[in-house]
Order: sequence, then structure tokens, then C-alpha cells
Amino acid sequence: MLRDLFINFNIFAKKINLNTMYNLLKGKKGIITGALDENSIAWKVAQTAHQEGASFVLTNAPVALRMGKIKELAEQCQTIVIPADATSEEDLKNLYEKSMEHLGGKVDFVLHSIGMSPNVRKNRAYNDLNYTWFQQSLDISGLSFHKMMQVGEKTDAFNDYASIVALTYIAAQRVFPDYSDMAQAKSLLESIARSYGYVLGKSKRIRVNTVSQSPTPTTAGTGISGFDAFLSYADQMSPLGNASAQECADYIITLFSDLTRRVTMQNLFHDGGFSAVGVTQEIMDLVLKSNNQ
Repeated sequence: MLRDLFINFNIFAKKINLNTMYNLLKGKKGIITGALDENSIAWKVAQTAHQEGASFVLTNAPVALRMGKIKELAEQCQTIVIPADATSEEDLKNLYEKSMEHLGGKVDFVLHSIGMSPNVRKNRAYNDLNYTWFQQSLDISGLSFHKMMQVGEKTDAFNDYASIVALTYIAAQRVFPDYSDMAQAKSLLESIARSYGYVLGKSKRIRVNTVSQSPTPTTAGTGISGFDAFLSYADQMSPLGNASAQECADYIITLFSDLTRRVTMQNLFHDGGFSAVGVTQEIMDLVLKSNNQ
């Protein structure tokens, strides 16, 4: 009987541990962009932020709202959705004003999870880009980050010591086939994080960082040609394996929290070690096997 009680207690304790929340964001207010469906990193961030005690609003472009399930997420998180085109300063001003009205004050965190390339979507080769689409890629995926911070600053929407995070990818530093002009957009995004991180850090002790995540099977990610093969390759190249969307969300929550008040202007790799590895034995073995066939 005692043995059974001990076993049941251990099972219960493990369940409690797996669902432990730490109230890291208790009392904090924020804005989360880009949640499309349950595969989105932003979706996981919203769920985890809610569990950690935060209140926030959700936002996405009007066209994305029609495609996704964001209203379902809003119900789960007991919040509202405010449509906004992140390339429009007018829309962003409205977003901040309505967010502060709904939340009852300024915001403590913002997640920029926005990216789209018409050239990638339409399979245009890198040496045959449509330059109008290229400019759209830069505007949507990179420049919108600057706009979100500039409009937020001018609207006086940020609390002191707020945290602003954007999602990026290692293609900003290295060449990856089929990532195309999104590589330039992510480079722009990371540069903006450093430059605006300096400005906001000096003025209001606000921190600005980018998180370079493992390839993740989101709706956007799986639309890239050859994604499944690259997902497997990255997993074999990473000592800890690919980081999941939920694990990325957990990491972002720590960046929103007070535990990281002195971390700013950084591009933070959350990729299981992929970014620090030249080659792994598994990949070498595959090459040797291929050569011997």
C-alpha cells in the first residue's frame, strides 16, 4: 500500500512539475503579433504568456486574420484581436492606442513575429527577383520592426524596462538555398534591433533583441521549398536537436521577464547549437556512405 502511494505521488509530482508556471509575467501587459494557427511560434508565446500571468492583445494583418484561427486563440487567452497592417503607421498608431485602452496602461513587451516574401511564395529564383516584391519583403519582414518601435515610442506606449523581441533566422548571416530575399529582410531586422535598441535603451531602459530560432514547421516555414529535408539536416547538425516552437516560446518569455533586464541589442541563437557547429559526425557519415555507393 505504501509503495502504491509512493508511486502515485511521484506520478502526481511529475505532472505538477510539467505544468509548473512561475508567474514570470504577472502584471505585465503586451502586444503579440503574427499568431496564425497552433503551429505559429507567436501562438505558443501567447498561450505561455497567458499562463505566466500576462495580459495582452493579439494582432495580425487583416488578410491573415481571415486565413488563421486567431479569434480562437483570443478566447483561450481572454483577450481581443486588433487588426493592423504592420507596414502602416496609421494602423500601428491605432493598435497602440486601442491596446493601451484595453489593457489599462502602457505595454511591457512586444513580439514582432512578422515575415513574408512574395518572391519566395511564387518561387522566383534569387537571380530573377521581382524588385517590387523584394521591396515588399523588406517592408513587411524588416522595416515593419522599425515602424513598430518608432510609432510605439511616438505614441508613448512603452513602459520603462519594456522588452521588445523579434523572430529572425540564421540566413541573415549565412547562405541557405531557397530562403532568397528573406535573408536580406532578416539582416535588416537584426540591424534595426541593434540601432533602435541603443536609442530605446538610452531613453527608457527598454531592451530590444532578436531570437534566431531553429527551422520550425510553422505554416510559413513549411511553404519554403525543400523545408522537410532541411529540417532533418538542421536536427542532425544541432547537438541538442532542433528547438520546437514551444521551446522558443519559453525562451521568449524569459526575455519578456525581469530576469533579463540587462540583455539588449543581441541576436540570440535558440537553435540547439546549430549556429556554432561546423559539421557533425552524422553528416560526415552520410557523405562517406554516399561516396562509397
